[in-house]
Amino acid sequence: MTAITPGARQIWSAVLGELQLQVTRPSYETWLKGTVGISQLDGELVVGTPNAFVAEMLEQRMYTLISQTVERVTKGSADVRFQVILDGDTDAGENTIPTDSGQTRAASTQQAAAPPLSRLNPKYTFDTFIVGKSNELAHAAALAVAEKPGTTYNPLVMYSDVGLGKTHLLHAIGERVRSKGLSLIYATTEEFTNDYIKAIREGKTEDFRLRYRNADVLLLDDIQFLIGKEQTQEGFFHTFNALHMSNRQIVITSDRPASALKTLERRISSRLAGGLVVDIQPPDLETRLAILRAKAEQMKLNVDPFVLEMLGGRPHRNIRELEGSLNRLVAYADLTRRAIDAELVMQVAADTQYQEEAHQVSEQAVLTGVSTYYQMDLETLKGRKRDRKTAQARQVAMYLLREEVHLGATAIGRILGGKDHTTVLHGCRTIENQQNVNDKLRLDILKIRESLAG
Repeated sequence: MTAITPGARQIWSAVLGELQLQVTRPSYETWLKGTVGISQLDGELVVGTPNAFVAEMLEQRMYTLISQTVERVTKGSADVRFQVILDGDTDAGENTIPTDSGQTRAASTQQAAAPPLSRLNPKYTFDTFIVGKSNELAHAAALAVAEKPGTTYNPLVMYSDVGLGKTHLLHAIGERVRSKGLSLIYATTEEFTNDYIKAIREGKTEDFRLRYRNADVLLLDDIQFLIGKEQTQEGFFHTFNALHMSNRQIVITSDRPASALKTLERRISSRLAGGLVVDIQPPDLETRLAILRAKAEQMKLNVDPFVLEMLGGRPHRNIRELEGSLNRLVAYADLTRRAIDAELVMQVAADTQYQEEAHQVSEQAVLTGVSTYYQMDLETLKGRKRDRKTAQARQVAMYLLREEVHLGATAIGRILGGKDHTTVLHGCRTIENQQNVNDKLRLDILKIRESLAG
């Protein structure tokens, strides 16, 4: 029986907290979430893993990052060793590494089970999803697929920036499908990749093929992580074809539209584009307020509506950031034993202003990004030329200066060569409306935003 040293447990918990900010969510969920600090002695930190496969991957793929993070946390050098822990092999009580099903997990160095596919989050349902103009099409499509899987919108591809709700909808589909008694597989692309590679290595490709292709519904999260993984793309292509030919439902999420996955095999991206592709935009003010009200109700908070309006009125890049602002406010109020009011909102906002400034996009960056994308110089963009291409580029610049830099119409007009504020308002409205019906324009704006983020 292996005893867990409290100091090792605390050190590793701190290390996991830092690693969660440094690696992708799929990587963390697959490799790190089920680990625990066991002991620390003579400069060696022993970390328990649920099976030998995880131990091997952490050793081979993430050791340098883990070692550097341990050194920062402990403020000293330390060797990290990974050790497989079987259920019943520890007296750590609640710190025992949990199995995915609650059953005893058999694992050994010679024959280790692949990481279990992620379970659905019961909090992510259609009932808890706040619908607004920015996500109503994606919500409607997801609901239609959940009600009649395999008959409409197959495949369904949902894409957006991080934290806007695509994974929420994916889990909601899974919960609804499961309630109908249908079989489903939900997996991140990283889990799918690891499962496929392990099946090849152990000569169990037939088991892999049967498990995936017999599912009524396949939910695959973050397909952009297939880029560069040629062997896994081959496995996914044949799995996709088998499911699609037998009218099994496929739902996929991505951080960009299928047509923008340039380095993904063309035969895959073309099949994805052949289904229904919907995007989710950042929430507008009304949706942000609805999300905050729902979050406050969930937390059983009695918050003045004006306070929520102050929070929702400030710029947020995604829903996680929005909910995080409320969580931060509540924590600050609890720690300082103060009421949640407008004064506290202003104080917390001032304390965290430097974080937002680090992400702020400058007006010059927007102008350069737009002119570069449309291949025109800044003088033309700011000038009086009114041909179709120039007019659209100028309106896109107006829209992004409002959305990314948060400037008013008068300021935007002055930046773009002295345009009247009514011209700016018209340009912004035009882009807003055209994005809903013009896939190319929506993709253009997404690419420009990606260049600004880079």
